Amino acid sequence: MQFLSDSHGCDGWKGEMAGRIRAFDWSRTDLGPLQAWSASLCSAVQLMLASPLPMVMLWGRAGYMIYNDAYSEFAGGRHPYLLGSPVELGWPEVADFNRHVVDTCLAGGTLSFRNKELVLLRDGVPEDVWMDLYYSPVANDDGIPAGVMAMVVETTEFVHSERRRQAAEAAYRADNERVRLALNAGALLGSFVWDVKNNVLSADERFARTFSYPPDQDLSNLPLDVTEAHIHADDLAWVRERIDHAVRTGEPYNAEYRVLRADGSYLWVLASGCCEFDAQGEALRFPGVLIDIHERKIAEESLLKFTRNLEQRVAAEVDARLAAEEQLRQSQKLEAIGGLTGGVAHDFNNLLQVIAGNLHLLARHEPNNANVQRRVSASLAAVERGAKLSSQLLAFARRQPLSPAVCDPRQIFEGVGELLQRALGETIQIDVQLPQQPWHINVDRNQLENAILNLAINARDAMKGEGTIGLSAQNICLDHSFCAGKGIVPGDYVRVSVSDSGVGIAPHLLEQVFEPFFTTKADGQGTGLGLSMVFGFVKQSGGHVEIDSQIGEGTRVQLYFPRSLRALRHETPVIDEGLGGGHETILVVEDNEAVRASAVELLREEGYRVLTAGNGDAAMQILLDGAEVDMIFTDVVMPGLIKSSDLAAWAKVQVPPVAVLFTSGHTRDIISRNHQLSPDTHLLGKPYSPEALLQMLRSVLGG
Repeated sequence: MQFLSDSHGCDGWKGEMAGRIRAFDWSRTDLGPLQAWSASLCSAVQLMLASPLPMVMLWGRAGYMIYNDAYSEFAGGRHPYLLGSPVELGWPEVADFNRHVVDTCLAGGTLSFRNKELVLLRDGVPEDVWMDLYYSPVANDDGIPAGVMAMVVETTEFVHSERRRQAAEAAYRADNERVRLALNAGALLGSFVWDVKNNVLSADERFARTFSYPPDQDLSNLPLDVTEAHIHADDLAWVRERIDHAVRTGEPYNAEYRVLRADGSYLWVLASGCCEFDAQGEALRFPGVLIDIHERKIAEESLLKFTRNLEQRVAAEVDARLAAEEQLRQSQKLEAIGGLTGGVAHDFNNLLQVIAGNLHLLARHEPNNANVQRRVSASLAAVERGAKLSSQLLAFARRQPLSPAVCDPRQIFEGVGELLQRALGETIQIDVQLPQQPWHINVDRNQLENAILNLAINARDAMKGEGTIGLSAQNICLDHSFCAGKGIVPGDYVRVSVSDSGVGIAPHLLEQVFEPFFTTKADGQGTGLGLSMVFGFVKQSGGHVEIDSQIGEGTRVQLYFPRSLRALRHETPVIDEGLGGGHETILVVEDNEAVRASAVELLREEGYRVLTAGNGDAAMQILLDGAEVDMIFTDVVMPGLIKSSDLAAWAKVQVPPVAVLFTSGHTRDIISRNHQLSPDTHLLGKPYSPEALLQMLRSVLGG
């Protein structure tokens, strides 16, 4: 093989990518050091770098990526990490497609695609894109295909534009078709000619049918008295007046009147015509047409009836608008507070995790020190209260990641019954009401149980610890009037109600009860986050919350959840085999150094082999360098170009796939959609205990 001499080296390469290619350590790849590249490869790279179009070279069976400046812009956040990377690792979501391209071109074939639809990850989010793609083999110095030259032109904007154009053309054709059909069908009821001098009326068959002439009637000589007999008595004088005026003045004749039909009903028609005169100025003939205006007249009558009570309807609309505006202001206020509280949760939970992790490690290292154990237990209890506070804030802000599943309300009530009785005490009775066949709902069961528990505790406090709390579920169908302005659509719902006979809430306070930190209890007896958590959870689940209360009579809170038509998922019991450690290799990806240190120490004590990375960029480099790991344990929100979702996408396409466990104090919807996790996404919320971490590790690795 002929090697590249100095005169054919990379000195002639221009552009930013030329510098990056020279600086890259190619000896780590199958291409070998840059000085040893073949003349054919260098020539192809020089041609590619000079092109203004996005081009990428896939060299060798692995498809090592070399690309030009235009392609680096197309690659977005993946640049410069794509340089020197095998194409299947660089673009894991389209790995099968790229493998087919490399195999085809190395066999001497070519490929081209026009407006090829692909799904690519951009900023961690799957996006539908369209491309013009052209692939051709690149030969080595021996004339054998050794690489693939790819030209990539994104046509997404063109495809969207073309679809809009086609839709506009289709709409235009449909409009033309409607116009043509309207003209063909028409509203014409017939035509007539009145011979004024001889007082003879002639007409076509449609005119004769309109005025109910006998079928065998001579159309050239229609009796005028039959026509007048079928005109509504209230309209006849008006019709005669308009005809006389047209004959006298020569002005166009237009008269709207009602014609008696064979079934006894009346049809509104418009008669239009114009009188023609002879040379002496005498009326000669009077041609005209009859047009069906029945629907228009009915619409005008309806409009007249509508305008008669317009003031009343306007007043009602104004009242409804004022109510909607007030509801909007309340919603905007709650949303603003929610955005603020959700924003601090991530850093707050990271701080709690640092504290909790070190406390657990301290307790492990001083098992026989009673003072240490007592102080650690008290501190961990405070951490748990802080974690609960953060969770309630996220619930109110509708930013907590939910794991919804199809549930039967009977299961919910059975699961929460014993917990309620234990939390409320023996002096509280619980009256449970369920329909015979309650509808299914799709909710996060744990969050719904927590919501019911919060409401029941509020009810107990309102009754001062004695009385009966009503807990019920009811199948209900909501109509348009109920759903207006509430952010839900009409349909079938399950209404879960918690009611008490306590002191009640004053009307002026009802508007504030869902705001965080608002409470009617005495100082020190409540955080004011219970109802705000319930509000956020129900809204995030696609439902609606209502509260009504009367002073001295009690309070009722009603939660509406959309009905689910899916079947229940039967869960298999999980056998607890202990929380022991393992021998697997775990890559811990965490940007907070203190959190990372405590997690690594715990895992190593349990026997795991641990690799660490401070962000997604460093983690991806470790993986691309060939590190073999059994699991990626990664924080969700981190700085850098490579997101945690990109790491998960890489792990999914490996053979076999690499397990991924996420952890976060607030996911910000990076790994969820509308804050709802998919069934194959595993998340450990911060702060977590060693037991929770080890249990999740074994569960995910075992799965």
